[in-house]
Amino acid sequence: MRIVVQRCKQARVTVGGTTIGSIGNGLMLLVGITHEDTDKDAAYLAEKVAGLRIFEDEAGKMNLSVTDVGGSILSVSQFTLYGDSRKGKRPSFIAAARPEMAAPLYDRFNAMLRDKGLVVETGEFGADMDVELINWGPVTLILDSPGANA
Repeated sequence: MRIVVQRCKQARVTVGGTTIGSIGNGLMLLVGITHEDTDKDAAYLAEKVAGLRIFEDEAGKMNLSVTDVGGSILSVSQFTLYGDSRKGKRPSFIAAARPEMAAPLYDRFNAMLRDKGLVVETGEFGADMDVELINWGPVTLILDSPGANA
């Protein structure tokens, strides 16, 4: 699994002009899943995301997690994170998991975050979505599970 994590002041996702997920202070996640990913990968990244210390403490140091600051998460599926454009100019998405495998794992990942006490809003798997955010910092990180394919 691969996740692009963006610390944000607010974020939202709309489908067909209707807002389906919206958060204030927290993390915007773009979540990519590949063929070999399992619940173990999802659990590893849920733990990593929940504990990632990228919010500032009273001394101005990045020392607090989204959990510590009472932030929320907006999680959006993003198969294009496994796009390969090393050859030619049209990316190949062969490394991205098929929807029938990716959608249930994406749902389980979000449930794992909720089980950690986080408020998690989501996009709509497979939909054409408009995603907006105010990236705070900006702070953007890329997380891969231990078994993630490049």
